[in-house]
Amino acid sequence: MKVFVTGTGGQLGHDVMNELYKRGYEGIGSDVAETYSGVQDGTAVTKMPYVPLDITDREAVRKTLLEIKPDVIVHCAAWTAVDLAEDDDKVEKVRAVNAGGTRNIAEATKELDCKMIYISTDYVFDGQGNEPWKPDCKDYKPLNVYGQTKLEGELAVAELLEKYFIVRIAWVFGVNGSNFIKTMLRVGKNHDEVRVVNDQFGTPTYTLDLSRLLVDMAETEKYGYYHATNEGGYISWYDFTCEIYKQAGYTTKITPVTTAEYGLSKAVRPFNSRLDRSKLAESGFEPLPSWQDALSRYLKEIEY
Repeated sequence: MKVFVTGTGGQLGHDVMNELYKRGYEGIGSDVAETYSGVQDGTAVTKMPYVPLDITDREAVRKTLLEIKPDVIVHCAAWTAVDLAEDDDKVEKVRAVNAGGTRNIAEATKELDCKMIYISTDYVFDGQGNEPWKPDCKDYKPLNVYGQTKLEGELAVAELLEKYFIVRIAWVFGVNGSNFIKTMLRVGKNHDEVRVVNDQFGTPTYTLDLSRLLVDMAETEKYGYYHATNEGGYISWYDFTCEIYKQAGYTTKITPVTTAEYGLSKAVRPFNSRLDRSKLAESGFEPLPSWQDALSRYLKEIEY
């Protein structure tokens, strides 16, 4: 199986490449940088082919993919700077990447008649209520530019293709890049007290675990919409921070605050990011381990 992976400079793309290598598949990584820009840790991703590609360039996408002729495309590349996406001078660029770039990939996928896995987000929903969002729910009401453009990417994939997996994730962390855990460890090391919101709920997603699931999916034809986060229950960012500091051995005081008390960010965040993952097991896929277990393994992988 030959797999083309976009966004290998990010957290998830990096781990997908390593998982492909581990299973003996042919992986070709890509990102907008001329050379691979992720962690240079001697892992498999640095030993596999890399192709620089600007996904907003429709002709470049078509030419590259038709030359490589992959069996599966795992599309991890995205604009993920949620607050920056709200700036008036950035909206067009964000849409070009998340919506236009995804459409470019999907068009080439259709021409190749291969499979596509598109990584999406809980932000396509409005985050209201307390019930977990079902993967096949179509009640889309994104609250910010990031969510809206990722939804536009979803719709392009579903419109153009039949052989697709749309996989929504939330609260992502991995070795390659920045994330909430790394931020809280840094802040906790340098401050006696931290304030963390306690009214936004979801479940973390460890990219190492997710990458295994995505390659499992690539081996099948069980197409459709899926939600994939770690198991272990729904928590707040405050709950998450408490467990991070507990496992890391930090004694930093953690003060729970509401989103309103914390202060407004440029982008509106959803209060309810609970994703219903039951379709994974129903479709025969192995659910991800608990987020507590994932956190423990992750802390052993990073320096803090």
